Amino acid sequence: MASRSRKKLAGTILVLLLLVAAGSAVYAFFHPGPWLVPEAAKQVPNPLAPSEADLPRARALYLDKCAECHGEGGKGDGNQAKMYDPAPTNLTDPERLKGQSDGELFYRISEGHRPMPAFKKRFTEEQRWQLVLFIRSLSRPPAN
Repeated sequence: MASRSRKKLAGTILVLLLLVAAGSAVYAFFHPGPWLVPEAAKQVPNPLAPSEADLPRARALYLDKCAECHGEGGKGDGNQAKMYDPAPTNLTDPERLKGQSDGELFYRISEGHRPMPAFKKRFTEEQRWQLVLFIRSLSRPPAN
């Protein structure tokens, strides 16, 4: 009888441990740590010079893949924005973008960080650099 009781207790403990492990995995999946960018990535300069010719192509990419979360105007108010925590970044905030290098923006676009997907395989390197230029344009004051 004692052997049966021990087996039942061991089984209960195993189930509890599995539940704790599963809960931890789910929490880690939905609550990623801080978005750290390697120092080397921050130092990478944009090989593209700002050009009005690149902006329409980059805008098309942005509207296709980014606007659903970041919004058409980049304010972080896309139609899917409310689904995510943390909320999508407001790309029109010049103070926020001033503290980030082009290399850092390129890294973030390329590598992603949950909930934002990685775009390294979806866009070419040139397209990702064009997106950096486009994102910078969102935080500039409108021309008079």
